[in-house]
Amino acid sequence: MVANSASKPHQQEEGTDNILDSQQTGCCVVGGGPAGAVLAFLLARQGVSVVLLEAHRDFDRDFRGDTLHPSVMNIMDELGLADRLLDLPHTKLRTGTLGTPQGSVTIADFSRLKTRFPYVTLMPQVQFLEFIVNEAKQYPSFQLIMGANVQELIVEDDRVIGVRYRGQGGWHEIRAKLTVGADGRHSRLRQLAGFEPLQIAPPMDVLWFRLPRKPKEPKGAMGRIGSGRFVVLLNRFDSWQVAYIFPKGGYQQIRAAGLEALRQSIVEVTPEFSDRIQHLQSWSQVAFLAVESSRLRRWHRPGLLLIGDAAHAMSPVGGVGINYAIQDAVVAANVLCQPLKAGVVQPRHLAAVHRQREWPTRLIQMVQSLVQKRIITPALDPEQEFTPPIIFRLPILRDLPARLIGLGVWPVHVAL
Repeated sequence: MVANSASKPHQQEEGTDNILDSQQTGCCVVGGGPAGAVLAFLLARQGVSVVLLEAHRDFDRDFRGDTLHPSVMNIMDELGLADRLLDLPHTKLRTGTLGTPQGSVTIADFSRLKTRFPYVTLMPQVQFLEFIVNEAKQYPSFQLIMGANVQELIVEDDRVIGVRYRGQGGWHEIRAKLTVGADGRHSRLRQLAGFEPLQIAPPMDVLWFRLPRKPKEPKGAMGRIGSGRFVVLLNRFDSWQVAYIFPKGGYQQIRAAGLEALRQSIVEVTPEFSDRIQHLQSWSQVAFLAVESSRLRRWHRPGLLLIGDAAHAMSPVGGVGINYAIQDAVVAANVLCQPLKAGVVQPRHLAAVHRQREWPTRLIQMVQSLVQKRIITPALDPEQEFTPPIIFRLPILRDLPARLIGLGVWPVHVAL
Protein backbone atom coordinates (compact mmCIF):
# COMPACT_ATOMS: atom_id res chain seq x y z
CA MET A 1 0.00 0.00 0.00
CA VAL A 2 1.31 3.45 -0.89
CA ALA A 3 0.37 6.52 1.09
CA ASN A 4 -1.06 9.52 -0.73
CA SER A 5 2.10 11.48 -0.08
CA ALA A 6 4.13 8.91 -2.01
CA SER A 7 3.23 10.52 -5.32
CA LYS A 8 4.86 13.81 -4.30
CA PRO A 9 8.57 14.56 -4.41
CA HIS A 10 10.13 14.35 -0.96
CA GLN A 11 10.79 17.80 0.46
CA GLN A 12 14.39 18.89 -0.05
CA GLU A 13 16.41 19.00 3.14
CA GLU A 14 18.52 22.01 3.97
CA GLY A 15 21.63 22.12 1.82
CA THR A 16 20.44 19.91 -1.03
CA ASP A 17 20.37 22.91 -3.37
CA ASN A 18 24.17 22.75 -3.23
CA ILE A 19 24.74 19.43 -5.00
CA LEU A 20 28.43 18.70 -5.50
CA ASP A 21 27.93 16.35 -8.44
CA SER A 22 25.26 14.48 -10.35
CA GLN A 23 25.74 11.31 -12.37
CA GLN A 24 23.55 9.15 -14.55
CA THR A 25 23.35 5.37 -14.44
CA GLY A 26 21.08 2.58 -15.58
CA CYS A 27 20.29 1.21 -12.11
CA CYS A 28 20.97 2.72 -8.70
CA VAL A 29 20.91 0.06 -5.97
CA VAL A 30 20.63 1.42 -2.43
CA GLY A 31 21.92 -0.95 0.24
CA GLY A 32 25.03 -3.13 0.12
CA GLY A 33 23.58 -6.17 1.89
CA PRO A 34 23.14 -9.56 0.20
CA ALA A 35 20.19 -8.51 -2.01
CA GLY A 36 21.79 -5.26 -3.19
CA ALA A 37 25.29 -6.67 -3.72
CA VAL A 38 24.08 -9.72 -5.66
CA LEU A 39 21.71 -7.67 -7.83
CA ALA A 40 24.42 -5.12 -8.64
CA PHE A 41 26.83 -7.95 -9.54
CA LEU A 42 24.30 -9.71 -11.77
CA LEU A 43 23.45 -6.51 -13.66
CA ALA A 44 27.09 -5.46 -14.08
CA ARG A 45 27.87 -8.97 -15.33
CA GLN A 46 25.41 -8.31 -18.17
CA GLY A 47 26.87 -4.91 -19.00
CA VAL A 48 24.17 -2.81 -17.30
CA SER A 49 25.51 0.40 -15.78
CA VAL A 50 24.88 0.10 -12.03
CA VAL A 51 25.84 2.14 -8.96
CA LEU A 52 25.68 0.44 -5.54
CA LEU A 53 25.28 2.83 -2.59
CA GLU A 54 26.12 1.63 0.94
CA ALA A 55 25.53 3.88 3.94
CA HIS A 56 28.37 2.42 6.03
CA ARG A 57 32.07 2.66 5.23
CA ASP A 58 32.60 -1.11 5.48
CA PHE A 59 30.53 -4.30 5.48
CA ASP A 60 31.63 -5.48 8.93
CA ARG A 61 28.67 -5.70 11.31
CA ASP A 62 28.35 -8.43 13.93
CA PHE A 63 25.45 -10.90 14.21
CA ARG A 64 24.14 -10.42 10.69
CA GLY A 65 22.63 -13.31 8.78
CA ASP A 66 25.56 -15.67 8.17
CA THR A 67 23.80 -18.70 6.68
CA LEU A 68 24.04 -19.54 2.98
CA HIS A 69 21.50 -22.28 2.34
CA PRO A 70 21.73 -24.87 -0.47
CA SER A 71 19.39 -22.70 -2.57
CA VAL A 72 21.95 -19.88 -2.59
CA MET A 73 24.92 -22.21 -3.08
CA ASN A 74 23.12 -23.61 -6.15
CA ILE A 75 22.84 -20.04 -7.47
CA MET A 76 26.53 -19.42 -6.77
CA ASP A 77 27.31 -22.65 -8.64
CA GLU A 78 25.29 -21.50 -11.66
CA LEU A 79 27.44 -18.35 -11.64
CA GLY A 80 30.66 -20.35 -11.42
CA LEU A 81 31.46 -18.88 -7.99
CA ALA A 82 30.64 -21.69 -5.55
CA ASP A 83 34.05 -23.36 -5.40
CA ARG A 84 35.94 -20.11 -4.86
CA LEU A 85 33.38 -18.99 -2.29
CA LEU A 86 33.93 -22.22 -0.37
CA ASP A 87 37.67 -21.52 -0.33
CA LEU A 88 36.87 -18.83 2.26
CA PRO A 89 36.72 -19.85 5.95
CA HIS A 90 33.36 -21.41 6.74
CA THR A 91 31.67 -24.27 8.55
CA LYS A 92 29.08 -26.68 7.21
CA LEU A 93 25.86 -27.38 9.05
CA ARG A 94 24.49 -30.77 7.99
CA THR A 95 21.96 -31.40 10.78
CA GLY A 96 20.05 -29.41 13.34
CA THR A 97 19.04 -31.00 16.62
CA LEU A 98 16.73 -29.90 19.39
CA GLY A 99 17.40 -30.94 22.97
CA THR A 100 14.23 -31.27 25.03
CA PRO A 101 13.40 -32.71 28.47
CA GLN A 102 12.32 -35.89 26.65
CA GLY A 103 15.63 -36.19 24.76
CA SER A 104 17.14 -34.94 21.51
CA VAL A 105 15.33 -34.88 18.19
CA THR A 106 16.64 -34.08 14.70
CA ILE A 107 14.67 -31.15 13.31
CA ALA A 108 16.47 -30.82 9.96
CA ASP A 109 18.81 -33.20 8.13
CA PHE A 110 20.26 -31.30 5.18
CA SER A 111 22.58 -34.18 4.27
CA ARG A 112 19.59 -35.96 2.68
CA LEU A 113 18.88 -33.15 0.19
CA LYS A 114 19.52 -33.98 -3.47
CA THR A 115 21.94 -31.18 -4.23
CA ARG A 116 25.67 -30.67 -4.64
CA PHE A 117 25.54 -28.68 -1.41
CA PRO A 118 23.65 -30.80 1.16
CA TYR A 119 24.41 -28.48 4.05
CA VAL A 120 24.02 -24.91 5.26
CA THR A 121 27.21 -22.88 4.80
CA LEU A 122 27.99 -20.75 7.85
CA MET A 123 30.16 -17.83 6.72
CA PRO A 124 30.51 -14.32 8.18
CA GLN A 125 28.38 -12.07 6.02
CA VAL A 126 31.22 -9.57 5.67
CA GLN A 127 33.24 -12.24 3.82
CA PHE A 128 30.36 -13.05 1.49
CA LEU A 129 29.66 -9.40 0.69
CA GLU A 130 33.31 -8.57 0.06
CA PHE A 131 33.55 -11.61 -2.20
CA ILE A 132 30.52 -10.61 -4.29
CA VAL A 133 31.58 -6.95 -4.52
CA ASN A 134 35.10 -7.92 -5.59
CA GLU A 135 33.56 -10.06 -8.34
CA ALA A 136 31.41 -7.11 -9.42
CA LYS A 137 34.43 -4.80 -9.56
CA GLN A 138 35.77 -6.82 -12.47
CA TYR A 139 33.10 -5.24 -14.67
CA PRO A 140 33.57 -1.62 -15.83
CA SER A 141 29.83 -0.93 -15.60
CA PHE A 142 29.87 -1.42 -11.79
CA GLN A 143 30.51 1.36 -9.29
CA LEU A 144 30.47 1.08 -5.48
CA ILE A 145 30.12 4.15 -3.27
CA MET A 146 30.59 3.58 0.46
CA GLY A 147 29.45 6.06 3.12
CA ALA A 148 26.52 7.16 0.92
CA ASN A 149 23.63 8.04 3.21
CA VAL A 150 20.55 8.38 1.00
CA GLN A 151 18.23 11.15 2.17
CA GLU A 152 15.90 11.87 -0.75
CA LEU A 153 14.15 10.37 -3.72
CA ILE A 154 14.22 12.43 -6.90
CA VAL A 155 10.71 12.31 -8.34
CA GLU A 156 9.41 13.76 -11.59
CA ASP A 157 5.85 13.26 -12.85
CA ASP A 158 5.22 10.65 -10.14
CA ARG A 159 8.23 8.60 -11.29
CA VAL A 160 11.32 8.00 -9.18
CA ILE A 161 14.34 8.99 -11.27
CA GLY A 162 17.10 8.70 -8.67
CA VAL A 163 18.29 9.61 -5.19
CA ARG A 164 20.22 12.29 -3.34
CA TYR A 165 22.67 11.25 -0.67
CA ARG A 166 25.07 12.70 1.82
CA GLY A 167 28.58 11.44 1.28
CA GLN A 168 32.15 12.59 1.06
CA GLY A 169 32.23 16.38 1.04
CA GLY A 170 28.47 16.97 1.10
CA TRP A 171 25.46 16.28 -1.14
CA HIS A 172 25.50 14.15 -4.30
CA GLU A 173 22.85 12.74 -6.59
CA ILE A 174 22.42 9.68 -8.78
CA ARG A 175 19.84 9.73 -11.57
CA ALA A 176 18.81 6.32 -12.87
CA LYS A 177 16.37 4.49 -15.12
CA LEU A 178 15.59 2.33 -12.09
CA THR A 179 16.21 2.76 -8.37
CA VAL A 180 16.21 -0.37 -6.20
CA GLY A 181 15.79 -0.21 -2.43
CA ALA A 182 17.70 -3.07 -0.83
CA ASP A 183 18.43 -1.15 2.37
CA GLY A 184 17.07 -3.57 4.95
CA ARG A 185 14.22 -3.88 7.40
CA HIS A 186 14.50 -0.22 8.42
CA SER A 187 14.56 0.89 4.78
CA ARG A 188 14.95 4.62 4.24
CA LEU A 189 13.74 4.28 0.64
CA ARG A 190 10.60 2.49 1.77
CA GLN A 191 9.88 5.36 4.15
CA LEU A 192 10.59 8.04 1.55
CA ALA A 193 8.32 6.32 -0.96
CA GLY A 194 5.45 6.17 1.50
CA PHE A 195 5.16 2.37 1.66
CA GLU A 196 3.64 0.92 4.83
CA PRO A 197 4.48 -2.73 5.60
CA LEU A 198 1.95 -5.19 6.92
CA GLN A 199 3.25 -6.28 10.34
CA ILE A 200 3.19 -9.91 11.43
CA ALA A 201 3.79 -9.96 15.17
CA PRO A 202 6.28 -12.68 16.21
CA PRO A 203 6.05 -13.76 19.87
CA MET A 204 9.77 -13.45 20.60
CA ASP A 205 12.92 -11.37 20.70
CA VAL A 206 16.54 -12.57 20.74
CA LEU A 207 19.82 -11.81 22.49
CA TRP A 208 22.96 -12.74 20.50
CA PHE A 209 26.43 -13.27 21.98
CA ARG A 210 29.45 -15.54 21.67
CA LEU A 211 30.99 -18.11 24.00
CA PRO A 212 34.15 -20.19 23.47
CA ARG A 213 33.77 -23.52 21.70
CA LYS A 214 35.91 -26.55 22.50
CA PRO A 215 37.44 -28.51 19.58
CA LYS A 216 35.65 -31.81 20.32
CA GLU A 217 32.20 -30.30 20.78
CA PRO A 218 29.47 -31.00 18.18
CA LYS A 219 29.86 -29.30 14.81
CA GLY A 220 26.24 -28.69 13.88
CA ALA A 221 23.55 -26.38 15.16
CA MET A 222 21.71 -27.21 18.35
CA GLY A 223 18.64 -25.95 20.11
CA ARG A 224 18.02 -26.46 23.81
CA ILE A 225 14.64 -26.19 25.50
CA GLY A 226 13.89 -26.41 29.20
CA SER A 227 12.05 -24.60 32.02
CA GLY A 228 10.61 -21.98 29.70
CA ARG A 229 13.96 -21.19 28.11
CA PHE A 230 15.13 -21.61 24.52
CA VAL A 231 18.77 -21.39 23.45
CA VAL A 232 20.15 -21.95 19.94
CA LEU A 233 23.86 -22.67 19.32
CA LEU A 234 25.64 -22.12 15.99
CA ASN A 235 29.16 -23.41 15.38
CA ARG A 236 31.48 -20.50 14.50
CA PHE A 237 34.90 -22.24 14.44
CA ASP A 238 36.41 -21.42 17.86
CA SER A 239 33.19 -20.00 19.32
CA TRP A 240 29.49 -20.68 19.66
CA GLN A 241 27.16 -18.01 18.39
CA VAL A 242 24.40 -18.16 20.97
CA ALA A 243 20.81 -17.03 20.52
CA TYR A 244 18.91 -16.62 23.78
CA ILE A 245 15.23 -16.47 22.82
CA PHE A 246 12.64 -14.93 25.14
CA PRO A 247 9.02 -13.67 24.95
CA LYS A 248 8.59 -10.44 23.04
CA GLY A 249 8.79 -7.35 25.20
CA GLY A 250 10.85 -9.02 27.93
CA TYR A 251 14.18 -7.31 27.24
CA GLN A 252 13.90 -4.61 29.90
CA GLN A 253 13.00 -7.22 32.50
CA ILE A 254 16.10 -9.25 31.57
CA ARG A 255 18.31 -6.16 31.78
CA ALA A 256 16.82 -5.19 35.14
CA ALA A 257 17.51 -8.68 36.54
CA GLY A 258 21.19 -8.25 35.69
CA LEU A 259 23.89 -10.07 33.77
CA GLU A 260 24.43 -12.71 36.46
CA ALA A 261 20.76 -13.75 36.24
CA LEU A 262 21.15 -14.08 32.46
CA ARG A 263 24.27 -16.22 32.91
CA GLN A 264 22.47 -18.51 35.36
CA SER A 265 19.50 -18.84 33.03
CA ILE A 266 21.79 -19.89 30.17
CA VAL A 267 23.61 -22.48 32.28
CA GLU A 268 20.32 -24.00 33.44
CA VAL A 269 19.43 -24.97 29.89
CA THR A 270 23.03 -25.52 28.64
CA PRO A 271 24.93 -26.82 31.69
CA GLU A 272 28.05 -27.56 29.62
CA PHE A 273 28.62 -23.80 29.48
CA SER A 274 29.11 -23.54 33.24
CA ASP A 275 32.90 -23.60 32.73
CA ARG A 276 32.90 -20.65 30.30
CA ILE A 277 29.82 -18.54 31.03
CA GLN A 278 32.01 -16.02 32.86
CA HIS A 279 33.37 -14.96 29.46
CA LEU A 280 30.11 -13.03 29.27
CA GLN A 281 31.30 -10.03 31.27
CA SER A 282 29.38 -7.04 29.92
CA TRP A 283 26.13 -6.10 28.23
CA SER A 284 28.32 -4.65 25.46
CA GLN A 285 28.99 -8.26 24.41
CA VAL A 286 25.24 -8.84 23.92
CA ALA A 287 23.33 -7.76 20.82
CA PHE A 288 19.57 -7.32 21.13
CA LEU A 289 17.40 -8.21 18.12
CA ALA A 290 13.80 -7.07 18.22
CA VAL A 291 12.32 -9.78 16.01
CA GLU A 292 10.17 -8.42 13.22
CA SER A 293 8.22 -10.04 10.44
CA SER A 294 6.50 -7.93 7.83
CA ARG A 295 5.85 -7.58 4.11
CA LEU A 296 4.68 -4.97 1.67
CA ARG A 297 1.44 -5.39 -0.22
CA ARG A 298 3.19 -3.85 -3.22
CA TRP A 299 6.94 -3.74 -3.79
CA HIS A 300 7.14 -1.02 -6.43
CA ARG A 301 6.07 2.30 -7.86
CA PRO A 302 7.19 3.81 -11.19
CA GLY A 303 10.98 3.88 -11.25
CA LEU A 304 11.39 2.19 -7.85
CA LEU A 305 11.55 -1.45 -6.70
CA LEU A 306 12.04 -2.76 -3.16
CA ILE A 307 13.59 -6.19 -2.52
CA GLY A 308 14.96 -8.21 0.39
CA ASP A 309 14.21 -7.06 3.92
CA ALA A 310 13.03 -3.70 2.57
CA ALA A 311 10.08 -5.57 1.01
CA HIS A 312 9.69 -8.42 3.51
CA ALA A 313 11.43 -8.60 6.87
CA MET A 314 11.82 -12.20 8.00
CA SER A 315 11.97 -13.57 11.52
CA PRO A 316 15.20 -15.49 12.28
CA VAL A 317 13.33 -18.83 12.24
CA GLY A 318 15.24 -21.08 9.84
CA GLY A 319 17.75 -18.35 8.99
CA VAL A 320 16.07 -17.88 5.61
CA GLY A 321 16.19 -14.07 5.33
CA ILE A 322 19.49 -13.74 3.44
CA ASN A 323 18.51 -16.54 1.09
CA TYR A 324 15.16 -15.07 0.14
CA ALA A 325 16.81 -11.68 -0.34
CA ILE A 326 19.33 -13.20 -2.77
CA GLN A 327 16.56 -15.02 -4.61
CA ASP A 328 14.75 -11.66 -4.95
CA ALA A 329 17.92 -10.25 -6.50
CA VAL A 330 18.21 -13.11 -9.01
CA VAL A 331 14.58 -12.78 -10.12
CA ALA A 332 14.94 -9.00 -10.38
CA ALA A 333 18.03 -9.37 -12.57
CA ASN A 334 16.35 -12.01 -14.74
CA VAL A 335 13.32 -9.79 -15.35
CA LEU A 336 14.92 -6.34 -15.50
CA CYS A 337 18.20 -6.83 -17.33
CA GLN A 338 16.79 -6.50 -20.85
CA PRO A 339 14.48 -3.54 -20.03
CA LEU A 340 17.47 -1.78 -18.43
CA LYS A 341 19.57 -2.42 -21.51
CA ALA A 342 16.76 -1.00 -23.62
CA GLY A 343 16.61 2.04 -21.33
CA VAL A 344 12.92 1.70 -20.47
CA VAL A 345 11.68 -0.03 -17.30
CA GLN A 346 7.90 -0.19 -17.23
CA PRO A 347 5.70 -0.74 -14.16
CA ARG A 348 4.74 -4.14 -15.64
CA HIS A 349 8.37 -5.24 -15.38
CA LEU A 350 8.49 -4.30 -11.70
CA ALA A 351 5.13 -5.98 -11.13
CA ALA A 352 6.53 -9.17 -12.67
CA VAL A 353 9.31 -9.27 -10.05
CA HIS A 354 6.77 -8.78 -7.25
CA ARG A 355 4.47 -11.41 -8.71
CA GLN A 356 7.20 -14.06 -8.91
CA ARG A 357 8.47 -13.43 -5.40
CA GLU A 358 5.31 -12.64 -3.43
CA TRP A 359 3.97 -16.17 -2.91
CA PRO A 360 7.29 -17.80 -1.94
CA THR A 361 7.69 -15.00 0.60
CA ARG A 362 4.18 -15.33 1.97
CA LEU A 363 4.41 -19.11 2.20
CA ILE A 364 7.72 -19.14 4.09
CA GLN A 365 6.42 -16.46 6.46
CA MET A 366 3.40 -18.70 7.10
CA VAL A 367 5.78 -21.56 7.91
CA GLN A 368 7.77 -19.29 10.23
CA SER A 369 4.56 -18.23 11.99
CA LEU A 370 3.56 -21.87 12.40
CA VAL A 371 6.96 -22.72 13.94
CA GLN A 372 6.69 -19.76 16.27
CA LYS A 373 3.18 -20.80 17.34
CA ARG A 374 3.76 -24.58 17.65
CA ILE A 375 7.35 -24.69 18.90
CA ILE A 376 8.71 -21.37 20.18
CA THR A 377 5.67 -20.14 22.12
CA PRO A 378 5.18 -23.48 23.99
CA ALA A 379 8.93 -23.71 24.60
CA LEU A 380 8.92 -20.30 26.30
CA ASP A 381 6.04 -21.22 28.62
CA PRO A 382 7.50 -22.44 31.95
CA GLU A 383 4.09 -23.85 32.96
CA GLN A 384 3.84 -26.12 29.92
CA GLU A 385 5.84 -29.29 29.27
CA PHE A 386 7.24 -29.07 25.77
CA THR A 387 6.61 -31.95 23.38
CA PRO A 388 8.24 -31.92 19.89
CA PRO A 389 5.63 -31.68 17.11
CA ILE A 390 4.77 -34.86 15.23
CA ILE A 391 6.54 -33.67 12.06
CA PHE A 392 9.87 -34.34 13.83
CA ARG A 393 8.83 -37.79 15.03
CA LEU A 394 7.43 -39.40 11.86
CA PRO A 395 10.08 -40.69 9.41
CA ILE A 396 7.78 -40.00 6.45
CA LEU A 397 7.86 -36.26 7.26
CA ARG A 398 11.46 -35.92 8.40
CA ASP A 399 12.80 -34.47 5.12
CA LEU A 400 10.20 -31.69 4.84
CA PRO A 401 11.79 -29.13 7.25
CA ALA A 402 15.22 -29.46 5.63
CA ARG A 403 13.73 -29.06 2.17
CA LEU A 404 11.70 -25.99 3.10
CA ILE A 405 14.61 -24.35 4.91
CA GLY A 406 17.38 -25.43 2.57
CA LEU A 407 15.80 -25.16 -0.87
CA GLY A 408 12.81 -22.90 -0.31
CA VAL A 409 9.29 -23.14 -1.67
CA TRP A 410 10.50 -23.48 -5.27
CA PRO A 411 13.93 -22.96 -6.83
CA VAL A 412 15.24 -19.79 -8.41
CA HIS A 413 17.78 -20.01 -11.25
CA VAL A 414 20.03 -17.50 -12.99
CA ALA A 415 18.55 -16.97 -16.45
CA LEU A 416 21.23 -14.69 -17.88
